[in-house]
Amino acid sequence: MNKAQLVEAIADKLGGRQSAAEAVDAVLDAIVRAVVAGERVSVTGFGSFEKVERPARYARNPQTGERVRVKKTSVPRFRPGQGFKDLVSGSKKLPRGGEVAVKKAPKGSLQVAAKKAAAKKATAKKAPAKKAPAKKAAAAKKAPAKAAAKKAAAKKTTAKKAPAKATAKKAPARKTSARKTTAKKTTARKR
Repeated sequence: MNKAQLVEAIADKLGGRQSAAEAVDAVLDAIVRAVVAGERVSVTGFGSFEKVERPARYARNPQTGERVRVKKTSVPRFRPGQGFKDLVSGSKKLPRGGEVAVKKAPKGSLQVAAKKAAAKKATAKKAPAKKAPAKKAAAAKKAPAKAAAKKAAAKKTTAKKAPAKATAKKAPARKTSARKTTAKKTTARKR
């Protein structure tokens, strides 16, 4: 189904093709603008759209096999909701033509969600100023612990290296002794 077919499918419910086209455009525009801004768009029963950061990495060119560096980028991600998954898998039956497949949001929840979003934006502006000193204090507390952990790790690596050298010296000795015993056996057989 493409966009024109989607408009045709909902035109009867909205009272005309023009109003359906405007509704589809408005919904898609709102979703795209919110995701580009880094917000998460959740539609109850349908799914959620969000912006995801992909780190820089190496990939291979399939034609030449050459290793290529891929820059870090942001991509949109859609995660289907549980209701949508159940309908697709067949564990729930799709409602008849007149009923809505995706349940409507509970009455008043849209106003509550708008208030929560406004509250998050307000606290997000204030939060960095409060969190910065706490991070520095936490980092200062963790510094001695990190130093102690590094020392312990250094001791473990040196302790591990010593037995490895000892086993390396023992391994050739065993091989030579095994060769000597086989040589003695062959000489004994010849006699």
